[in-house]
Amino acid sequence: MMTWTGIARREHSREGLRYPSDMMDGEWALIVPFVPPAKRGGRPRTTDMREVV
Repeated sequence: MMTWTGIARREHSREGLRYPSDMMDGEWALIVPFVPPAKRGGRPRTTDMREVV
């Protein structure tokens, strides 16, 4: 059985995230290439795509 070390706790800490489903920076880095860019023309995007995903 593996126990939680201080280092592992810091690496997997979810403190500072608003919701349990919020992504950490490393998780977002894996997903962001698949998020479509804002369309050209029209109003600029005001929605934070990270919060939507």
